Amino acid sequence: MVANAISNVATGARSKSIAAVGPYLKSFSIVIVFVVISAFFAVANEYFMTWLNWVNLLRQSSINGVLAIGVTFVILTKGIDLSVGSVMALAGMIAASLVTSTNQHFVLWAILAGLGTGAALGLLNGVIVTTFNVPPFVATLGMLSMARGLTLIFSDGRPVPNLSESFRWIGGGSVAGVPVPVLILFLVFAIGWVVLSYTTFGRYVYAVGGNDKAAKTSGISTRTVIASTYVISGLLAGLAGLVLTSRTTAALPQAGIGYELDAIAAVVIGGTSLAGGRGSLVGTLFGALIIGTINNGMDLMGVSSYYQQLLKGAIIVVAVMLDQFRK
Repeated sequence: MVANAISNVATGARSKSIAAVGPYLKSFSIVIVFVVISAFFAVANEYFMTWLNWVNLLRQSSINGVLAIGVTFVILTKGIDLSVGSVMALAGMIAASLVTSTNQHFVLWAILAGLGTGAALGLLNGVIVTTFNVPPFVATLGMLSMARGLTLIFSDGRPVPNLSESFRWIGGGSVAGVPVPVLILFLVFAIGWVVLSYTTFGRYVYAVGGNDKAAKTSGISTRTVIASTYVISGLLAGLAGLVLTSRTTAALPQAGIGYELDAIAAVVIGGTSLAGGRGSLVGTLFGALIIGTINNGMDLMGVSSYYQQLLKGAIIVVAVMLDQFRK
């Protein structure tokens, strides 16, 4: 009897310990995954942990990170935005047309034009979804095609080269050794995190995603909240387009193809539920870093891009399966 009592006490203590540690493991699981993946590539390739490689990795991840932050707002409301890759291409093309060798001093106008283009297309997505009740998948899939078509029409299918040096600084410059795209990513993350965590609008986003009918009953304008998330997604797609165009030193008609999949993957890997109402920008940020780390590490190991696509697809499926399991 004494032995059984001791055993029960020990079992209870272990259960309490697991219960106490469990929430922390759940909160930091995405960080643990990131550390494990980084450790694997550090062992597999001697160049992975070098400062130069990490600067390059963060610079590459910044564009997807900015896109993913915008997509997070949409997915939190049970939506989806498949158009961000095409929107960023169009925004970059329009901006580049204002800062060619013949228009060297229109950098501010180019930035405003790129951001405005993204926000306008995002607003159009939001209106189509909320006013005409078109499913987000269909609405943004249509915008994906339309924005790509507008990019080709605007550029006549040709790239726009010879961008001004001041505009190229956005994607290629650095401040105190930190690449400008990385600074942009963390600035966008900080603003987005504050909005979602400490503002009324952020609470509305979670409320609409959690239960839109209850949110509407409580007086929240669900249409306005949902449309606003698409505007945010479009605006950040425009910003990502500026960074990508500046980094490649030319606006390419085919820019941004497939970027929407990486952005959605970063959001899902980061733990944001496709059912809406649950997720965080911290998870999204690490999701983008995980994708960037995998791409960078496999490139260093000489792995074909075909296998990289296969791996990313498998990661998305597993992440969704885990989300369903948690629910």
